[in-house]
Amino acid sequence: MDVPSGALWGMAVALAAAGLILAHQAKRWSPTNPVPAVEQPSAAAVVEGLHGLIGNTRLVLIRSLSEATGCKILGKAEFQNPGGSVKDRVALEIISEALSDGRLARGGLITEGSVGSTGVSLAMVAAAAGIRCFIAMPDDAAIEKSQMLEALGAEVRRVRPVSIAHPQHFVNVARRRAAAEDGAVFADQFENPANLRAHLATGAEILEQTGGQLDAFVAGAGTGGTIAGVSQVLKKHDPSIRVVLVDPPGSSLYNKVRRGVLYAQAEAEGTRRRNPYDTIVEGIGLNRLTANFAAASVDDAVRGTDQEAVLMVLTFFSSCKRTTGRKRGFSK
Repeated sequence: MDVPSGALWGMAVALAAAGLILAHQAKRWSPTNPVPAVEQPSAAAVVEGLHGLIGNTRLVLIRSLSEATGCKILGKAEFQNPGGSVKDRVALEIISEALSDGRLARGGLITEGSVGSTGVSLAMVAAAAGIRCFIAMPDDAAIEKSQMLEALGAEVRRVRPVSIAHPQHFVNVARRRAAAEDGAVFADQFENPANLRAHLATGAEILEQTGGQLDAFVAGAGTGGTIAGVSQVLKKHDPSIRVVLVDPPGSSLYNKVRRGVLYAQAEAEGTRRRNPYDTIVEGIGLNRLTANFAAASVDDAVRGTDQEAVLMVLTFFSSCKRTTGRKRGFSK
């Protein structure tokens, strides 16, 4: 099925922090000609520990958008992970790999610079594994975020917002904290390939849940791990499956996909400011190429606006009465 860019943007609705939206099967949707329900993976009656709760999230049929577009639109419900986001998968993979290869041991330390879900997921998984967690974040982040991390047992350091090139940038603070202690590991979610590897399982789940019959996969990208891992699995199964990036205002990834150049108009010479763009969408979009995103197989990209994201959230909320965040309106 050749999915037009407008339809792809329509698919970018708020369902999960993962931002996994699937256009499933080319058969036209109609109330009198419903598409058969998607089979869900069987779930064990009993799982062991926190790690057993992560992954194997459900696919949800988004009826309103399916009827509006004539396609069967499915969302991967990553909010079902215990930490409430797709980042639980990444945290579990990073910590599991570090434990397996001996870089990390019980009582050791995992560090990261994070203002969002990754910090929560790392703190939660670390606590369950008997590992200490250190999170650095800018001091203009909501105080509730650091309070939640502390409630999960993490050590939190709030620092002033500065450029990534500055030694006091929160990511660099977290990197130095790990380097200063034996048996400590810097999670490095943007460049760590464990991020991508965590989503090989996500892609496999999607294939199992859809019976391998899908036309397109739509996602936003922050670190790039989700779209990279899932795209690798889907393309290996069927190269004709379209993988489409949804990018917010000010991000360079749209032009990287469409034109091969990592560039955003907000960074034009003579116009760049300290904060080159202002958007209400958090957690996706980037102006550098990460190792994870570089490994993604992306066919196309669409650019969205804050207004479209908010309208999609409101549309989704009014149709299913589920609350959701602004970035979910970008499918993130």
